Amino acid sequence: MAATTHTVSNQPPPLLGYDVFSADLALTEAVDRHLAPELLEEARAGLVRLGRSAGSAQARRWGEQANGNPPRLRTHDRYGNRVDEVEFHPAWHRLLGHAVSAGLTDAWDRPGGHVRRAAGFLVWTQAEAGHGCPLSMTHAAVPALRTDPAAAADWEPLLTSHVYEEGLRPAAEKAGALLGMGMTEKQGGTDVRSNTTRAEPLSAEGEYLLTGHKWFCSAPMSDGFLVLAQAPGGLTCFLLPRVLPDGTRNAFAIQRLKDKLGNRSNASAEVEFDGTWARRIGEEGRGVRTIIEMVAATRLDCVTGSAALMRQAVAQAVHHATYRSAFGGVLADKPLMRNVLADLALESEAATVLAMRLAAAYDAGTPSEAAFLRIAVPAAKYWVTKRCTPMVGEALECLGGNGYVEESGMPRLLREAPLNSIWEGSGNVQALDVLRALQREPLALNAFLSEVGLARGADHRLDRAIKDLLTELADLAGIEARGRRLVERMALVLQGSLLVRWAPPEVADAFCASRLGGDWGSAFGTLPHTLDLASVVERARPVAG
Repeated sequence: MAATTHTVSNQPPPLLGYDVFSADLALTEAVDRHLAPELLEEARAGLVRLGRSAGSAQARRWGEQANGNPPRLRTHDRYGNRVDEVEFHPAWHRLLGHAVSAGLTDAWDRPGGHVRRAAGFLVWTQAEAGHGCPLSMTHAAVPALRTDPAAAADWEPLLTSHVYEEGLRPAAEKAGALLGMGMTEKQGGTDVRSNTTRAEPLSAEGEYLLTGHKWFCSAPMSDGFLVLAQAPGGLTCFLLPRVLPDGTRNAFAIQRLKDKLGNRSNASAEVEFDGTWARRIGEEGRGVRTIIEMVAATRLDCVTGSAALMRQAVAQAVHHATYRSAFGGVLADKPLMRNVLADLALESEAATVLAMRLAAAYDAGTPSEAAFLRIAVPAAKYWVTKRCTPMVGEALECLGGNGYVEESGMPRLLREAPLNSIWEGSGNVQALDVLRALQREPLALNAFLSEVGLARGADHRLDRAIKDLLTELADLAGIEARGRRLVERMALVLQGSLLVRWAPPEVADAFCASRLGGDWGSAFGTLPHTLDLASVVERARPVAG
């Protein structure tokens, strides 16, 4: 075969050796906006270090290795003893260790901690999304544990540690620990009040033995788990350690690992409890109320994780189109491709700005911000995670056949994309949660409308959308059947308000024209041609070092 047929031309260079954080203008601007000036220098330095690591060839290899070598279940040792261990590829531990050392489980008591952590989570998740699960649950467990000051005193310093130690041994003997969560059971799924796992009290105060199962238990090699079980007083929250203080293994039988569509580097297990020791967290019968703050925090990570997938997909698409030529010119300069790329960039920026605004609300910690989060988190979780899959699919198409092969990394993004819409309550659960808040918590609606109203008068399409939303909210009769439509509109109006206030005019104009003004088709790439689409695309272009 002639050697000339193997001369490579018109192929883009790999998107490697760049700073994932600094190349994301929407994210860097959000960090500058939401952090106090005295925190910025240190925070940005840490995020730049993390961004360079995330954009490195090494991190890319770790992600490929962790995804290509899924965890393996080892139920017994060679002698027949039950061990119930999950073995991960070394790359998984490197990814997780790097994330923990960067503070991605430490937010609650650090100044600006949630903004810093959310930005880091958005950056590092782009290296490989699977290991985000134990990071998210460990971070989110803190407010639930704080309902029991003694448990929080034992566990919180380990969960917020910047040291990752793999392996099963008593948590008190480790410099850092991870925590998981087990709520769903095979007969009920999201309907956790139908759980059948029993909790029988022991003579010692707050100690119980659990018998039952969990249908989904992610990261089963964590040091402990918050689980729900039926105590004599009703559904209750418990802290279940994998290893007891005396060094013996708790009864925690891993029946099998799930064979999942995506998220393949992360182990999701079916587990059985049979006389499993656990410590009660909160009061009997108040399990959902105890664990709900953990659920809310993991929902925010679903938004942030989806924003990360979107950003990486856009970065790859814009990078490819910048270097690839077809039909006599560079792809990114072709009017139709530019329209597609700009549309994708809008979706990505809107998701990032919203995720970071929610993180800032956590940092503020005021009653009004807490009320805002009550509606904004489930609304954002509903909409941003829903948009992720079609958006990543369109970005993959921008690479053509090059994007359809595994080596591009795009199929991995696409398989990962539906997860966050399902995890911690699917779309209907989020919509119903918003409706519940609208009907029962007027302060939450007031806080949401106050936030949206900060941009009134700045864009006529946003003003009209707010007016239409108020009309819909005025009549809540029979609201459940139109719940998705209402929550979608609420999320879009919130994104529009944030972009009008904080994004460049060309971004806000394009978003309001398409998402709020109705000048948009049913697929990406249908923006009005009169907009400044070239500036939108250029803003989204990652710059490799």
